[in-house]
Amino acid sequence: MWLYFLTISIGLWIAATGAGGILSDNTAEWPVNVWCWGVFSTIFMKAERKERIEMLTVVALATPMELFFSEVWLIYEYQRDFMPLFVPAGHYFLFDLGRRMAGKISDTIAKSSLLPFVPLVAYGVYSGSDTSGLVLLILVVGFTQWGPQPRLYVVMTWAALIMELWGTHLGNWTWASEVPWTGLTAWNPPLLVGAFYCFGDLLVNLFVAKFDTQSLDLLATREIDE
Repeated sequence: MWLYFLTISIGLWIAATGAGGILSDNTAEWPVNVWCWGVFSTIFMKAERKERIEMLTVVALATPMELFFSEVWLIYEYQRDFMPLFVPAGHYFLFDLGRRMAGKISDTIAKSSLLPFVPLVAYGVYSGSDTSGLVLLILVVGFTQWGPQPRLYVVMTWAALIMELWGTHLGNWTWASEVPWTGLTAWNPPLLVGAFYCFGDLLVNLFVAKFDTQSLDLLATREIDE
């Protein structure tokens, strides 16, 4: 878990600041790109088949979603305009970090840990500064109530917020104060930004489960044929 935590926290700092000015703006992201994909590749080569499927699925889903959010919907903008290459790999690191942390808490603790968000969401709606918070809170509650991995979604809500606070503080990306197409407002970052990560993780869960089912059905068919 510490490898993921340090990679995300230090990697974002290097990419945003050029390691405190040591690297030029044009080269600041490249050490992070190389490191993240090197770590990703190492994990992939050592992983079991199911985990490899998860890794590829996260990257396959995260990449177009990031491009849609930043280049089409324009709900946030990256520091250097276009999505850094390390971002898709970073999504897997956060996913696996959240999964490992989720294994250490109970369902009861997980669901109660959403309560601190309620007064903050209420304030954002009342002040008009983050009206999107109510929509995102409803989504997160829905994921934790009916999704296949409630503890993961709760942990990801907090983990994503911490990462987003660090990334926006450094200037890696900036969220729009007015959410295009919706008439809603948002903080930088939105309080319940983890809802986006929960949705992505839910898609990964469903895809991997579907893939495993199809694989088992195919294996059973082959055994019958033999």
